[in-house]
Amino acid sequence: MHSAGLPGDHRVVAQTRRGDPSPSPWQRVLRFARRGLVSYLMAWSSPVVLIGLAGTALIALGSLTPAYLPNNSPWWSRLGRFGLVGPSWRFVGTALVLTGLALLIDSWLRLRPGRRVQHREGAEPGRSDGHGVRPGRRSAGSGWFRAGVHPWAVLGVWGLPFLLAPPIFSHDAYSYAAQGWLVINDISPYDGYPGLLPGAFADQVAQEWRYTKTPYGPLAIQIQHLMVEFAGQNPYWSAVAMRIPALLGVILIGILSSRLARRTGHDPHFAAWFATLNPILVIDFIGGAHNDSLMMGLVVLALFVATLGRRSWVLGALIVGVSAAIKQPAFMAALALPLIRHPMRSWRGREVSLALTRILTSLALSVISFCVVSWLTGLGFGWYHAVGVPGMVITVSPATLIGLGVRQVLNLVGATGAAVGAIQVSQTIGLACGIVVIVVLAVRELPRRPLTFLALAYLTVTVAAPALHSWYVLWGFLLLPLVDDAARYVRPATWTTTALLAYGAVNLSWRNDYLSLGVVAAIMLVVTMIWHERRTGQAWTRRGAFRRGRRSRVGPEPCSRPSSGPVSGEPADKEQQ
Repeated sequence: MHSAGLPGDHRVVAQTRRGDPSPSPWQRVLRFARRGLVSYLMAWSSPVVLIGLAGTALIALGSLTPAYLPNNSPWWSRLGRFGLVGPSWRFVGTALVLTGLALLIDSWLRLRPGRRVQHREGAEPGRSDGHGVRPGRRSAGSGWFRAGVHPWAVLGVWGLPFLLAPPIFSHDAYSYAAQGWLVINDISPYDGYPGLLPGAFADQVAQEWRYTKTPYGPLAIQIQHLMVEFAGQNPYWSAVAMRIPALLGVILIGILSSRLARRTGHDPHFAAWFATLNPILVIDFIGGAHNDSLMMGLVVLALFVATLGRRSWVLGALIVGVSAAIKQPAFMAALALPLIRHPMRSWRGREVSLALTRILTSLALSVISFCVVSWLTGLGFGWYHAVGVPGMVITVSPATLIGLGVRQVLNLVGATGAAVGAIQVSQTIGLACGIVVIVVLAVRELPRRPLTFLALAYLTVTVAAPALHSWYVLWGFLLLPLVDDAARYVRPATWTTTALLAYGAVNLSWRNDYLSLGVVAAIMLVVTMIWHERRTGQAWTRRGAFRRGRRSRVGPEPCSRPSSGPVSGEPADKEQQ
């Protein structure tokens, strides 16, 4: 009889027969470091990767404009020495950012892996085999990264210009710094707000958040406190230091996303491309330093831990509680954890009872972990009184936009009294619809496809919430490659990514008083998307592109060589010839 094993087990057996000793821990570390260095150098030698690097460098340089740079930023004195102020610099900076966005998206699309989203041999795409975690195998048909480099190496190259740059496309990091400053001065951000302490920290905060309490979890606030201390209580560098926890989240996502996909029987290359290298992650998690990065990094860690053993979901649930102490949406992951390895096989009473017991236990463990962390931070649960703060400003949330439109119509017809509450009513209806959709997903997907449920539930929360920002979409996008029949979502998700970045371009242009420039850039981004789809035969007009069960086509057909890892090769244009 032959014992089944993971790919590569035959090499271990042969090595043991020859009597060769297994490598020591230090040898493994050195081997890992050597491979990492080689991969990173390969990334620097890839023209496609360098296009993305040029994009992030232009975005970092162009961000030194009034759009998101506070008036008291130390950058203004430096820029003034070179005459980089006034309307002309605003125009140039806006043009640099918009050009950088186009280059980054173009590079990302060129790095798409092979067309087929692979499942375990013998498993039908879009169907579960009923055995929980499916051991992923690297088949000859699996895709690879076109430039022949590992995704984390690409991410390391692209993110480099952002490391010491001011926060990109957002003022949130300045709010984090001000909240940490409040804690240093013995004021809880749940009881006070940045404007209570006039000075450089408060002056950096956007006007709409300067007099509001924070909805973030207590662990996030203590991390912000730690970063302010680490930066020597310098207002600007405290905001930049918020990238440290954000980078920790990005590292967890980069290391574990493809591994999680492989362990659950999905294509690790597609997961690495769409999740790890997503331009929204690069710009908002690395550039914007949002605490959603660490939250989702811990969620991905919890999901990965849940695949390791029959009861490892217990540890995963505790990790989810820690993640929720950063941002509360992490709690959603607790519902899926125990079913990843133990999906329901039928709707019989015993199966349903066992699944419910595991789900409730996972949720309880997460809540206990969250409460312990909250108690240890000494900040308690004051965030509850500020959960509505993100919805106070107008965003591109569908419910908010509908309410805004209804309000305008009511004002036109003279119903000004009814118009006052139009947005709030619309947002309430949106939340109710979101809850209904999540309940339906819980019944249809959670019992047998927990990861599908989690990804779609996060996307539902994002769309139905009163506030919508591009980094919120990453909650679901990071898990989208783990959805059964992910081919159905590839094209819409890619277009959504481009649309959100196009909105960011228009918003930045509006802040710099060059709205027309942003509109032109948004049109160019759409043209870039269409060109890439036409070039690879993926036009929207293709009949049956969204037919259920159809495998995705997200790149050129792979060649016959086995893809045991990323392979060296030419850039995308040459590979297609």
